[in-house]
Amino acid sequence: MILGMSTSAFTLLHVVLSLVGIVTGLVVVAGMLGSKTVNGWTALFLATTVLTSVTGYFFPVDRVLPSHIVGAISLVVLAIAIVAFYGYRLARSWRWIYVVGAVIALYLNVFVLVAQAFQKVAFLNALAPTQSDPGFIIAQTVVFVIFVVLGISTVRSFHPEANLAALRPV
Repeated sequence: MILGMSTSAFTLLHVVLSLVGIVTGLVVVAGMLGSKTVNGWTALFLATTVLTSVTGYFFPVDRVLPSHIVGAISLVVLAIAIVAFYGYRLARSWRWIYVVGAVIALYLNVFVLVAQAFQKVAFLNALAPTQSDPGFIIAQTVVFVIFVVLGISTVRSFHPEANLAALRPV
């Protein structure tokens, strides 16, 4: 039992939070690529991604795992992104700090998704039974490159103040 739930129910909750975080993160990044803030989606993305990392620590283990390290990094990055978005309202350099934080948090969720897929999906596990096999390394490298390009593109294109200036009365 974890927090009053069976381990399978808690695992399902953790996975659902993670998947919602990934989907909403993609919506948020797509909005940023169009230089838009999508506030409701952003709140859901940040909340579910924080909860994904936090719930990962409740699984019973006897040692620190790589997932704990990824979760800790994610929580630090998310804290900075939340401060940039809600505390500093994307002013000046906080705009790109938020973008980088949001993209890194999304990347870390997708990184874990790929790792879990290679562990749990039979045909992927057959391709790379360990996380040091070429199939796994290639998949994670492709995901990393995609997110680096996505991050650079998003930093360059996300200028929500341009949209706000158009809405101000003359």
